[in-house]
Amino acid sequence: MSLAEALETTKIHSVVGRLKAEDSLLAQRPFRAPHHAISDVALVGGGSYPQPGEISLAHNGVLFLDELPEFKRTVLEVMRQPLEDREVTISRAKFTVTYPSSFMLVASMNPSPSGYFYDPSAPQTTSMADMQRYMNKISGPLLDRIDIHIEVTPVPFHQLTEKRKGEPSEVIRARVIAARHVQQQRFESFKGVYYNAQMSSKQIRQFCLLDNHSKELLKSAMERLNLSARAYDRILKVGRTIADLEAEPQILSRHIAEAIQYRSLDREGWLG
Repeated sequence: MSLAEALETTKIHSVVGRLKAEDSLLAQRPFRAPHHAISDVALVGGGSYPQPGEISLAHNGVLFLDELPEFKRTVLEVMRQPLEDREVTISRAKFTVTYPSSFMLVASMNPSPSGYFYDPSAPQTTSMADMQRYMNKISGPLLDRIDIHIEVTPVPFHQLTEKRKGEPSEVIRARVIAARHVQQQRFESFKGVYYNAQMSSKQIRQFCLLDNHSKELLKSAMERLNLSARAYDRILKVGRTIADLEAEPQILSRHIAEAIQYRSLDREGWLG
Protein backbone atom coordinates (compact mmCIF):
# COMPACT_ATOMS: atom_id res chain seq x y z
CA MET A 1 0.00 0.00 0.00
CA SER A 2 1.32 3.42 -0.96
CA LEU A 3 1.62 6.31 1.48
CA ALA A 4 -1.29 8.14 -0.20
CA GLU A 5 -3.53 5.07 0.08
CA ALA A 6 -2.57 4.59 3.72
CA LEU A 7 -3.41 8.22 4.53
CA GLU A 8 -6.76 7.96 2.74
CA THR A 9 -7.63 4.75 4.62
CA THR A 10 -6.68 6.39 7.91
CA LYS A 11 -8.91 9.37 7.07
CA ILE A 12 -11.90 7.09 6.32
CA HIS A 13 -11.45 5.13 9.56
CA SER A 14 -11.16 8.40 11.47
CA VAL A 15 -14.49 9.67 10.09
CA VAL A 16 -16.26 6.35 10.67
CA GLY A 17 -14.87 6.23 14.19
CA ARG A 18 -16.60 9.52 15.03
CA LEU A 19 -20.02 8.36 13.77
CA LYS A 20 -22.63 7.53 16.38
CA ALA A 21 -24.93 4.54 16.12
CA GLU A 22 -27.84 6.70 14.94
CA ASP A 23 -25.75 8.69 12.43
CA SER A 24 -25.63 8.08 8.68
CA LEU A 25 -22.80 8.20 6.18
CA LEU A 26 -25.10 10.25 3.92
CA ALA A 27 -26.21 13.67 5.12
CA GLN A 28 -28.80 14.12 2.36
CA ARG A 29 -30.79 11.94 -0.01
CA PRO A 30 -29.03 11.13 -3.31
CA PHE A 31 -30.07 12.71 -6.60
CA ARG A 32 -28.89 10.92 -9.75
CA ALA A 33 -29.42 12.24 -13.29
CA PRO A 34 -27.69 9.93 -15.82
CA HIS A 35 -27.31 10.92 -19.48
CA HIS A 36 -29.66 9.27 -21.98
CA ALA A 37 -26.68 7.47 -23.61
CA ILE A 38 -26.26 5.32 -20.48
CA SER A 39 -26.09 1.53 -20.89
CA ASP A 40 -28.39 -0.93 -19.16
CA VAL A 41 -25.48 -2.27 -17.05
CA ALA A 42 -24.58 1.23 -15.87
CA LEU A 43 -28.22 1.87 -14.97
CA VAL A 44 -29.12 -1.30 -13.06
CA GLY A 45 -25.62 -2.55 -12.16
CA GLY A 46 -23.55 -5.50 -13.27
CA GLY A 47 -20.19 -6.33 -14.78
CA SER A 48 -17.83 -9.27 -14.26
CA TYR A 49 -17.61 -8.25 -10.62
CA PRO A 50 -21.07 -6.72 -10.13
CA GLN A 51 -21.17 -3.09 -9.08
CA PRO A 52 -24.29 -1.10 -8.15
CA GLY A 53 -25.84 0.93 -10.95
CA GLU A 54 -27.58 4.30 -10.96
CA ILE A 55 -30.83 2.88 -9.58
CA SER A 56 -28.97 1.62 -6.49
CA LEU A 57 -26.89 4.78 -6.14
CA ALA A 58 -30.25 6.62 -6.06
CA HIS A 59 -31.56 4.36 -3.24
CA ASN A 60 -33.85 6.36 -0.89
CA GLY A 61 -33.40 9.34 -3.22
CA VAL A 62 -34.36 10.54 -6.68
CA LEU A 63 -33.46 9.13 -10.10
CA PHE A 64 -34.11 11.81 -12.74
CA LEU A 65 -34.31 10.77 -16.41
CA ASP A 66 -34.48 13.80 -18.70
CA GLU A 67 -35.79 13.29 -22.27
CA LEU A 68 -37.15 9.85 -21.44
CA PRO A 69 -37.82 8.65 -25.04
CA GLU A 70 -34.16 9.34 -25.92
CA PHE A 71 -33.05 6.48 -23.65
CA LYS A 72 -32.69 3.14 -25.40
CA ARG A 73 -35.78 1.01 -24.93
CA THR A 74 -33.70 -1.88 -23.54
CA VAL A 75 -32.29 0.46 -20.89
CA LEU A 76 -35.75 1.54 -19.78
CA GLU A 77 -37.15 -1.99 -19.76
CA VAL A 78 -34.58 -3.28 -17.26
CA MET A 79 -36.04 -0.86 -14.69
CA ARG A 80 -39.43 -2.55 -14.66
CA GLN A 81 -38.70 -5.20 -12.04
CA PRO A 82 -36.59 -2.99 -9.74
CA LEU A 83 -39.40 -0.41 -9.73
CA GLU A 84 -41.77 -3.13 -8.53
CA ASP A 85 -39.52 -4.98 -6.06
CA ARG A 86 -37.40 -1.99 -4.88
CA GLU A 87 -34.29 -4.12 -5.26
CA VAL A 88 -32.25 -5.54 -8.11
CA THR A 89 -30.63 -8.99 -8.24
CA ILE A 90 -27.57 -9.59 -10.43
CA SER A 91 -26.66 -13.22 -11.03
CA ARG A 92 -23.33 -14.59 -12.16
CA ALA A 93 -22.04 -18.15 -12.54
CA LYS A 94 -20.47 -18.30 -9.07
CA PHE A 95 -22.55 -15.87 -7.03
CA THR A 96 -25.64 -13.67 -6.87
CA VAL A 97 -25.74 -10.11 -5.54
CA THR A 98 -28.82 -8.13 -4.50
CA TYR A 99 -28.64 -4.34 -4.30
CA PRO A 100 -31.38 -2.05 -2.89
CA SER A 101 -33.14 0.20 -5.39
CA SER A 102 -35.96 1.98 -3.58
CA PHE A 103 -35.85 5.25 -5.49
CA MET A 104 -38.29 7.89 -6.67
CA LEU A 105 -38.32 7.92 -10.47
CA VAL A 106 -38.83 11.37 -11.99
CA ALA A 107 -38.80 11.63 -15.79
CA SER A 108 -39.46 14.38 -18.31
CA MET A 109 -40.09 14.37 -22.05
CA ASN A 110 -41.33 16.53 -24.90
CA PRO A 111 -44.94 15.82 -25.91
CA SER A 112 -43.80 14.90 -29.43
CA PRO A 113 -40.67 14.82 -31.61
CA SER A 114 -41.31 18.43 -32.64
CA GLY A 115 -42.19 19.49 -29.12
CA TYR A 116 -45.52 21.10 -30.10
CA PHE A 117 -48.07 18.28 -29.95
CA TYR A 118 -51.49 19.62 -28.80
CA ASP A 119 -50.05 23.15 -28.51
CA PRO A 120 -52.86 25.43 -29.80
CA SER A 121 -50.48 28.34 -30.42
CA ALA A 122 -48.03 26.41 -32.64
CA PRO A 123 -48.41 24.84 -36.11
CA GLN A 124 -49.13 21.12 -36.10
CA THR A 125 -46.04 19.44 -37.53
CA THR A 126 -46.40 15.97 -36.01
CA SER A 127 -48.72 13.33 -37.45
CA MET A 128 -50.45 10.65 -35.42
CA ALA A 129 -48.09 8.04 -36.92
CA ASP A 130 -45.07 10.09 -35.79
CA MET A 131 -46.56 10.38 -32.31
CA GLN A 132 -47.21 6.64 -32.14
CA ARG A 133 -43.60 5.83 -33.05
CA TYR A 134 -42.41 8.38 -30.51
CA MET A 135 -44.56 6.99 -27.69
CA ASN A 136 -43.69 3.39 -28.58
CA LYS A 137 -40.19 4.05 -27.22
CA ILE A 138 -41.80 3.85 -23.78
CA SER A 139 -43.62 0.60 -23.11
CA GLY A 140 -47.06 0.40 -21.53
CA PRO A 141 -45.83 -1.77 -18.61
CA LEU A 142 -43.22 0.87 -17.72
CA LEU A 143 -45.82 3.66 -17.82
CA ASP A 144 -48.04 1.51 -15.62
CA ARG A 145 -45.36 1.57 -12.94
CA ILE A 146 -45.21 5.38 -12.87
CA ASP A 147 -47.77 6.73 -10.41
CA ILE A 148 -48.29 10.22 -11.83
CA HIS A 149 -48.26 11.48 -15.43
CA ILE A 150 -48.66 15.24 -15.82
CA GLU A 151 -48.98 17.25 -19.02
CA VAL A 152 -47.40 20.71 -18.75
CA THR A 153 -48.87 23.25 -21.17
CA PRO A 154 -46.87 26.26 -22.45
CA VAL A 155 -46.88 29.23 -20.06
CA PRO A 156 -48.22 32.41 -21.72
CA PHE A 157 -46.21 35.61 -21.59
CA HIS A 158 -48.51 37.44 -19.18
CA GLN A 159 -48.05 34.67 -16.60
CA LEU A 160 -44.28 34.71 -17.04
CA THR A 161 -44.15 38.44 -16.31
CA GLU A 162 -46.77 38.75 -13.57
CA LYS A 163 -45.53 39.47 -10.06
CA ARG A 164 -48.13 37.48 -8.16
CA LYS A 165 -46.44 35.02 -5.84
CA GLY A 166 -47.51 31.43 -5.46
CA GLU A 167 -47.72 29.35 -2.31
CA PRO A 168 -44.39 29.54 -0.40
CA SER A 169 -42.21 26.42 -0.46
CA GLU A 170 -42.07 26.45 3.35
CA VAL A 171 -45.84 26.02 3.54
CA ILE A 172 -45.80 23.17 1.02
CA ARG A 173 -42.92 21.52 2.88
CA ALA A 174 -44.82 21.66 6.19
CA ARG A 175 -47.86 20.06 4.56
CA VAL A 176 -45.74 17.26 3.05
CA ILE A 177 -44.01 16.60 6.39
CA ALA A 178 -47.40 16.40 8.12
CA ALA A 179 -48.65 13.92 5.50
CA ARG A 180 -45.50 11.80 5.87
CA HIS A 181 -46.00 11.76 9.63
CA VAL A 182 -49.56 10.47 9.14
CA GLN A 183 -48.26 7.71 6.88
CA GLN A 184 -45.52 6.70 9.30
CA GLN A 185 -48.14 6.30 12.03
CA ARG A 186 -50.40 4.35 9.65
CA PHE A 187 -47.70 1.79 8.83
CA GLU A 188 -45.85 1.66 12.16
CA SER A 189 -46.87 -1.98 12.65
CA PHE A 190 -45.70 -3.04 9.15
CA LYS A 191 -42.03 -3.82 8.72
CA GLY A 192 -40.34 -2.06 5.81
CA VAL A 193 -43.39 0.07 4.93
CA TYR A 194 -43.15 3.79 5.67
CA TYR A 195 -45.29 5.61 3.09
CA ASN A 196 -48.20 5.02 0.71
CA ALA A 197 -46.14 4.14 -2.36
CA GLN A 198 -44.81 1.05 -0.57
CA MET A 199 -48.25 -0.43 0.16
CA SER A 200 -48.91 -3.98 -0.94
CA SER A 201 -52.21 -5.04 -2.51
CA LYS A 202 -53.44 -6.26 0.87
CA GLN A 203 -52.61 -2.94 2.53
CA ILE A 204 -54.31 -1.03 -0.31
CA ARG A 205 -57.53 -2.94 0.39
CA GLN A 206 -57.17 -2.08 4.08
CA PHE A 207 -56.29 1.61 3.91
CA CYS A 208 -57.86 2.76 0.62
CA LEU A 209 -61.56 2.20 1.25
CA LEU A 210 -63.91 4.00 -1.14
CA ASP A 211 -67.53 5.12 -0.87
CA ASN A 212 -70.02 4.19 -3.59
CA HIS A 213 -69.60 7.45 -5.51
CA SER A 214 -65.81 7.04 -5.62
CA LYS A 215 -66.15 3.42 -6.73
CA GLU A 216 -68.44 4.37 -9.62
CA LEU A 217 -66.08 7.15 -10.66
CA LEU A 218 -63.10 4.81 -10.66
CA LYS A 219 -65.05 2.08 -12.47
CA SER A 220 -66.00 4.52 -15.24
CA ALA A 221 -62.37 5.64 -15.63
CA MET A 222 -61.11 2.06 -15.75
CA GLU A 223 -63.55 1.19 -18.54
CA ARG A 224 -63.15 4.38 -20.60
CA LEU A 225 -59.35 4.58 -20.41
CA ASN A 226 -58.80 0.81 -20.50
CA LEU A 227 -56.60 1.00 -17.39
CA SER A 228 -54.76 -2.03 -16.02
CA ALA A 229 -54.96 -3.54 -12.55
CA ARG A 230 -51.59 -1.99 -11.77
CA ALA A 231 -52.90 1.46 -12.76
CA TYR A 232 -55.91 0.82 -10.50
CA ASP A 233 -53.60 0.30 -7.53
CA ARG A 234 -51.61 3.41 -8.46
CA ILE A 235 -54.75 5.55 -8.52
CA LEU A 236 -55.75 4.33 -5.07
CA LYS A 237 -52.28 5.06 -3.66
CA VAL A 238 -52.23 8.56 -5.15
CA GLY A 239 -55.78 9.18 -3.94
CA ARG A 240 -54.76 8.12 -0.43
CA THR A 241 -51.80 10.53 -0.58
CA ILE A 242 -53.96 13.44 -1.79
CA ALA A 243 -56.31 12.80 1.14
CA ASP A 244 -53.32 12.77 3.53
CA LEU A 245 -52.11 16.11 2.16
CA GLU A 246 -55.57 17.54 2.90
CA ALA A 247 -55.58 15.90 6.36
CA GLU A 248 -58.67 13.90 5.39
CA PRO A 249 -59.03 10.52 7.16
CA GLN A 250 -61.15 9.11 4.32
CA ILE A 251 -60.57 9.06 0.55
CA LEU A 252 -63.26 11.20 -1.06
CA SER A 253 -64.49 11.26 -4.65
CA ARG A 254 -62.56 14.47 -5.39
CA HIS A 255 -59.34 12.73 -4.38
CA ILE A 256 -60.03 9.85 -6.78
CA ALA A 257 -61.00 12.29 -9.55
CA GLU A 258 -57.70 14.16 -9.13
CA ALA A 259 -55.71 10.92 -9.06
CA ILE A 260 -57.38 9.79 -12.30
CA GLN A 261 -56.35 13.06 -13.96
CA TYR A 262 -52.75 12.13 -13.24
CA ARG A 263 -52.91 9.15 -15.64
CA SER A 264 -52.78 11.24 -18.83
CA LEU A 265 -50.09 9.14 -20.55
CA ASP A 266 -52.00 5.89 -20.41
CA ARG A 267 -52.28 4.55 -23.94
CA GLU A 268 -55.98 5.00 -24.54
CA GLY A 269 -56.06 8.51 -23.09
CA TRP A 270 -53.02 10.04 -24.80
CA LEU A 271 -53.75 9.69 -28.50
CA GLY A 272 -57.45 8.90 -28.32
